[in-house]
Amino acid sequence: MENSLKNFEKTIKKKHSISFTPKYKEEFKTYVNETLFIAIAEKTFERLDWDFIYKDSHHIEAKRKEETLVNERWTEIITATYKNGIILVQSESLGNEIWDVGKNSKRVKLFIYAYQEILKTFDEQALKELENETEKKNNWDDYIIPETLPKPVKTKSPNITIPIIGSLCLSLILGFILAFLSVKGLYLIVLYEFLVATAIAFVMKYLIKISNYTDFSKLQYVLGAMIILIYILNQYFQYELILNENNLDRIGFLNFLYIRFTQGFTINKINFGWIGWIISWIIQLGLTGIFLYLKIIAVLTKYIIGRVPIEVVDFAYYHLVKEKSEEQIRSELAKKGWPDKKNQDEVLEAIGGWQNATELNRVK
Repeated sequence: MENSLKNFEKTIKKKHSISFTPKYKEEFKTYVNETLFIAIAEKTFERLDWDFIYKDSHHIEAKRKEETLVNERWTEIITATYKNGIILVQSESLGNEIWDVGKNSKRVKLFIYAYQEILKTFDEQALKELENETEKKNNWDDYIIPETLPKPVKTKSPNITIPIIGSLCLSLILGFILAFLSVKGLYLIVLYEFLVATAIAFVMKYLIKISNYTDFSKLQYVLGAMIILIYILNQYFQYELILNENNLDRIGFLNFLYIRFTQGFTINKINFGWIGWIISWIIQLGLTGIFLYLKIIAVLTKYIIGRVPIEVVDFAYYHLVKEKSEEQIRSELAKKGWPDKKNQDEVLEAIGGWQNATELNRVK
């Protein structure tokens, strides 16, 4: 960030915010239209060294990154929305803080100052030129259609059988590990659900690659069944381990569960009864499902994007921007060496994958 902006930032009077998600917002007026506002706001983000993540015809977003001794992390998400010449700027904290120490107000006021300073550098002619350039960029008018495209990478026909078989095997392994840790009294709620979701996502990354199966609407049923199976197997393997370690007679798995229910769920000598077991299992299933959903979307998106060369995605997206129909896009791809429907489907999926990647970046 430039010294002039750093110096102004030091003079900002902070306004503190305390809440579960601290935020601050402020409005100001601008005389330019929404096309110019978005273009200048994007330049403002660049000048402030904030990571631009999203824009549309009237809205733009960025995240601010901060370096720590361990790594880099996003600290705030800053959004600016145009409506009839009024700009609403908001900064919202990311992470677990409940007191922003005035940081959000500083981001908002710094953005407004930097935006107005950049706007001053444009006269009427420069603004017209910027508007024309922006419209050309948005309409992909400067895109040069390549004479040739990279050839399709040979991929297998999608096969859901591989993810199903892999899921069954992994369920057995994770179910046993959880049972062993639980019997030893080492189970830590939240942490272990996160680790289970991480393990599933890690293995699914390779199963998806091997099977070339990317239909999430069906994969989510496989994953949901897998989570349920893991925790059922967890209980069953606990039953087996307890019997073997204590040299007890077999009483049947259902009787084992019945005894657990009648004895109740105990934490720190407090017995929550049978309802405690129900709540604990719901928490286990719910947390694992949430963690896994976020991770598997990222894994799937990365694979969908990675299997198609970016030049081909740009070529197809250009025709999409020019309002060509799906059949017309497929026809254009065929002319450039992509005649196979499966490969064309992968190109269209990759366009959706890039859009998903943008949405993932916007997650707070």
